[in-house]
Amino acid sequence: MLSYLIALTGSTFCVVLAASVYQLFKQNGRILVRLEALERARTRPSSAGGPPEPLTAGSVLHDFELPLLDGGSMTLSQWRGRRLLLIFFDPDCGFCQDLAPRLAGSAALSTLIISTGDREKNRRLFAANLVVSPVLLQESAEVAQLYRISSTPSGYLVDEHGATDGELLMGAKALLATMKDGAANHGMSRKIAMRSTSESQLTRTGLKAGTRAPDFTLPQLDGKELSLSTFHGQNILLVFSDPGCAPCMALAPELEGIHRSSSGFRVLMISRGDVQANRDKVKELDLTFPVVLQRHWEISRAYGMFATPIGYLIGGDGLLASDVTVGESEILGLVSKFTEKEKTYERTI
Repeated sequence: MLSYLIALTGSTFCVVLAASVYQLFKQNGRILVRLEALERARTRPSSAGGPPEPLTAGSVLHDFELPLLDGGSMTLSQWRGRRLLLIFFDPDCGFCQDLAPRLAGSAALSTLIISTGDREKNRRLFAANLVVSPVLLQESAEVAQLYRISSTPSGYLVDEHGATDGELLMGAKALLATMKDGAANHGMSRKIAMRSTSESQLTRTGLKAGTRAPDFTLPQLDGKELSLSTFHGQNILLVFSDPGCAPCMALAPELEGIHRSSSGFRVLMISRGDVQANRDKVKELDLTFPVVLQRHWEISRAYGMFATPIGYLIGGDGLLASDVTVGESEILGLVSKFTEKEKTYERTI
């Protein structure tokens, strides 16, 4: 009899326990689904070696050019001189969907959203939530990987010089808090930025035609040094580039074609970043024109613009024959104008 009661009690306990566990899962099923969504979001851009370490505070961000949802395109360098909250987004991420309506009407602190996935799905989501911030669309996660983003929503606060102002912001709470703090401090930050810019003698919009091109001596990819003065007496197309900049890499083969076919001027590229990354790009694209490396932005600073790709035409007299040109099409347009001008000059003599 005693053993029967014990067995009955054990069975009752198991039934009660099972019922309790069922209720717990039923009540918290939504939480579990959200956790699974977060896990998928965290692992989507990651490599086999696990998620990358985020960029540290003060990291200068690689420039990029991406299409806007409403047409046209935009580069990060267009925002130089302004503080910017850069948000990485995914319309299939539940946490992003929750964040979307809270992004509407945030006007004080400039916000730029980089999303991924289907264009129409993104357009419907942002339109339904009245989001007015510019939305750019990656093909997959190319910019997210470049900026070491392994989950959404997340992002960086970017300072006036295109560098990260603080650590990676992960989750809606951190992003919204930054938007709020940035909005509260935006007026003061803007006054400080305007004052420091007006008091500084640093040119940020590029040198003008007729200015003497600042000389430099930089290492080539083989370690040997090369100076701009080496090319005295020759016309030079000077292009600032970066192996992590997609428009730069799209431009490079066009420059190689110009280098091989034109006798009117030489192509010289100033790149930046890791030596091996530059060597890999040169090998991949079969580039034969000289490539030199600045360590950070020191030569860009001398030439008055922190952006890639940009270009100058330098005359044989060492003076800039053009204002700064920004972007692939503008640089190629500069080459076309120079070539046509040379042909016209040859016909007159």
